[in-house]
Amino acid sequence: MASALVLAAAAGGWYLHSSVFGGLASSHALAGLNSQPHAGADLNILLMGLDSRRDNQGNDLPPAVLAQLHAGSSSDVGGYNTNTLILLHVPADGSRAVALSIPRDDFVDLPEGLGQHKIKEAYGRAKANAQAVAQADGTSDRATLERLGREAGRHAAIDAVQRLLGVTVDHFAEVNLAGFYDLADALGGVPVCLREPVNDRYSGAHFPAGVQTLDGAQSLAFVRQRHGLANGDLDRTHRQQAFLASAVNKLKRAGVFGDMSRIGALLDVARRDVVVDSGFDLLSFIHRAGAVTSGDVTFYTLPITGYATEDGESVNLIDPAQVRAVAQRLLSGQGPDASGTAAPPPPGGPAIPQAAAETAAGVAAGGPAAPATASATEAPAATAAASATPSASALHDPVRRGKAVPKNAVRADTASPASVSAIAAPATTAPTTAAPVVTAPPGIPCVN
Repeated sequence: MASALVLAAAAGGWYLHSSVFGGLASSHALAGLNSQPHAGADLNILLMGLDSRRDNQGNDLPPAVLAQLHAGSSSDVGGYNTNTLILLHVPADGSRAVALSIPRDDFVDLPEGLGQHKIKEAYGRAKANAQAVAQADGTSDRATLERLGREAGRHAAIDAVQRLLGVTVDHFAEVNLAGFYDLADALGGVPVCLREPVNDRYSGAHFPAGVQTLDGAQSLAFVRQRHGLANGDLDRTHRQQAFLASAVNKLKRAGVFGDMSRIGALLDVARRDVVVDSGFDLLSFIHRAGAVTSGDVTFYTLPITGYATEDGESVNLIDPAQVRAVAQRLLSGQGPDASGTAAPPPPGGPAIPQAAAETAAGVAAGGPAAPATASATEAPAATAAASATPSASALHDPVRRGKAVPKNAVRADTASPASVSAIAAPATTAPTTAAPVVTAPPGIPCVN
């Protein structure tokens, strides 16, 4: 979504810049978090996707919209969890950008005395605390409480990411649940590629294998599905990465900016579904973010070490030192392992190395074949995940099928201390016969 806004502003210069920021919601949540971006320095931009069934003002989404989103009938479902957390690193020299996805269920020490919980819960817990304090001080206006709560939630979510990764977030963009839906519709559909067919009643994801163009409701189902996937939430993370990569690719290649009605629709989406920090000068960013606007972004999912249950919920166990070390290596342009050797970058367009590693593992096992373009856009990066294939027991891990495991259980056989890909890129169980070759045009990564 943030990349879409960047390209939209680039297409129309100052006019669109003024149009976007004339109605785009802004936030001061970065105050006190040491965010001081400097001209000529690298930028870290945090993209946060909320799973709330409410709009940016805290109003319930209309029932008709919820039905289209296949997201349940209650606006309370999902709370204020940040189910998408992606740190976009934009080098000052214009070289390839890096996007780090933080799995939403990572069990961490949350800031501001919020305790140990999933990282996705920082926003909602801080929001609830801030509203309770304001009410105790006599504030009763609903709009004021919502505004105070949201600002506290954003601040805590950003703080949690900074503490975990050891980085400073310079800017952020928050997108609500309807954002994926509205973006896909504004673009006239987003092309995606699936290695295998899926049929999931929970998310409403019913798609064949191969390349297909998804409308708004289908796009939301695509990025939200976790049931029925070999790696659950980790595959869901790859879906989100692939959707964003394909959306940017379409903006770049499909002549969207030759159609003023689509540009206007994108601006409407931004005003309706997006909140950015008050210091985010989009036009200035455009001049230095050629890698983002051209789609030259490599997506990674940060590592976990295993699974456990806490308070009756499945969580991801992590080694904070390992996560920080991997993040620092990737942000500095090195490879994900301790050797620091980076894989050769693809010649152009987006890449999801861990998804490419899944494809390669599937081919080696006689499963779904790699897309025809993998050697050009994804396969080189897969070398960074050489130890990604898990043991046979990992293929039958109950957590990967959405089931809980005993408290504090750790799957040591699914993790490598030095590899960002050891957990994030397991292979699926090999079928008895090889599946048809799945091909995709450049710029459309194939995922599970």
